[in-house]
Amino acid sequence: MIRTIADFERVWQMELEATQKILKHITTKSLTQVSHPDIRTLGRFAWHIVTSIPEMAGRTGLRLAGPDEKAPIPATAKEIFDAYNTTAISVLEEVKKNWTDADLLVEDEMYGEKWVRGLTLQVLVHHQIHHRAQMTVVMRLLGLSVPGVYGPAKEEWSSYGMQPPAV
Repeated sequence: MIRTIADFERVWQMELEATQKILKHITTKSLTQVSHPDIRTLGRFAWHIVTSIPEMAGRTGLRLAGPDEKAPIPATAKEIFDAYNTTAISVLEEVKKNWTDADLLVEDEMYGEKWVRGLTLQVLVHHQIHHRAQMTVVMRLLGLSVPGVYGPAKEEWSSYGMQPPAV
């Protein structure tokens, strides 16, 4: 769990950059391509990440810059990337400006449960990681390049002078 504002800042900055890395590899064309009838499109995954940040943070009383959760999926990858940056930076700024470490123990109503704010921030991080991972699978299915996040992706092994692991 996130126990201090500094914990959140450290973790969020790392995950923000990882999400930016993934979003930079999606294309406008790929936003609406269907990889499987039972799997969300890249556009829907990416937009869900963007809109869930202010939706979840709003339940704690924070008011973030960024789109409403019901806003339609933008037509371009750049619009999604820009909206993500606005929202992701906003949550960090608002937490740092409005909360203290003690505020991370305040409970808020979250989806029929009571969560301390430190847990809410941790869930926000994990939620983003979860959907980002789903996006990389869809990216592979659509033939897009996938960047490494916590280590090299298949395409990056050669830059380390190594062969990619066997598939």
